[in-house]
Amino acid sequence: MTASRARASSVLIIANSAAGAVTSDRVLEVLDVCARHCDAVTVQWVGRERQESVEGRVVEGLARADLVVSVGGDGTAHWTARQIVGAADRAENRPALFVVPLGTGNSNYRNLWGDRPWQEILRAALAQPRIMVRHLDMARVVETGELILLGAGSGLVADVLLLARGIEATGRARYQAAVERSALTHTPYQGRVLVDGVEIQHGKTMLVNVGGGRYRAWQYDLLPHAEPDDGLLDVCVLGDSADPAVLPELLRHGLHVEQPGSAYARGREVVVERTDGNPLLFEHDGELRPATGARVTIELLEGILPTLSGKVSHVGD
Repeated sequence: MTASRARASSVLIIANSAAGAVTSDRVLEVLDVCARHCDAVTVQWVGRERQESVEGRVVEGLARADLVVSVGGDGTAHWTARQIVGAADRAENRPALFVVPLGTGNSNYRNLWGDRPWQEILRAALAQPRIMVRHLDMARVVETGELILLGAGSGLVADVLLLARGIEATGRARYQAAVERSALTHTPYQGRVLVDGVEIQHGKTMLVNVGGGRYRAWQYDLLPHAEPDDGLLDVCVLGDSADPAVLPELLRHGLHVEQPGSAYARGREVVVERTDGNPLLFEHDGELRPATGARVTIELLEGILPTLSGKVSHVGD
């Protein structure tokens, strides 16, 4: 759903000092774009202090902000989205989010804006007399209460995060190398997946991916039919029939969903289980979660996150 709001007059910039491409100069560039169109702009650095101290100041800033600009990667976007959702009980009372992509994957940005420059998007959005806001879906892990912004997965998509820790390359090349290695070495697990109570997979499982965003690690189109605000979670399951040698290329172009043994569905609740008695290796938003059980339940949270709309009509004019 896309709606309009009054012009953004107060902006809170949340900059992650731990993100490799976030520098003072880049943050000043973001500040300059916002200051040209907004009455008040505040910068809050995160990543240098104790989390509870930072969160307290961010909560104060959110109470005054119309727009929150997350400067960093997908992890920063996820952290910022959680703060926004927690700032008010109703979506219409929450400030809108915009992500400046200065991280490794930047998939949240790509899912909304493709490869268009962030400066162009932000200038065009703030120059309008009313800003356009798109209410995105999020999800929640029922067992823990954790919020999911980008997506979640098990199997190969979780295994990649483990392998990436031992790869010396940096940036997207690191995850590409991890995907290629995992495709050749990953052992499918015995699992089951239910979408709104209907079983779509039972048996050897190479990967499961759940969410509302198409891309992971920028370049992998894991959920090619996903829309971030359609009120549904997309679910892709891949069995063990895909050729490991070509799997990375299939994932890059969304062609894995056409492979024998794959399943694709949409729903509002997804259950992912491991049925061989071992803990389920599970990740969301690019972070591995503690392996505490064999079952994860993911439920949709519809339209809870306001963001600057991806439908700015006069971008580039």
